[in-house]
Amino acid sequence: GGSWVRVPTKSLFEKPRTRGAFCFVESTTMGFVYILYSVKLNKYYVGACTNLERRIREHNIGHSKFTSLGVPWELKYNARFDTLADAKKRELEIKSKKSRIYIERLIESAHK
Repeated sequence: GGSWVRVPTKSLFEKPRTRGAFCFVESTTMGFVYILYSVKLNKYYVGACTNLERRIREHNIGHSKFTSLGVPWELKYNARFDTLADAKKRELEIKSKKSRIYIERLIESAHK
């Protein structure tokens, strides 16, 4: 399994060398779960991705309809997983709690 994805054209930390290209990403690609916070909306957003830096940038440029309303988003929590599938599983676990208190405790525990 796997999928075609666009490789980011630039990093926040270095100048781009190429304009980006499509490449095949195996399903074993490392994944991340992340929690963003919007002061403007006073809301958290939970997501999963393979490229955390790119995904946060996308949220903050209004790439997603929902998150465009809360720009700027601040990264409050992230965790790395061996696969994107594992990260998505954890994302669903967090979302299934439907609890702001759970999310805030998770963020607190990561900063200890």
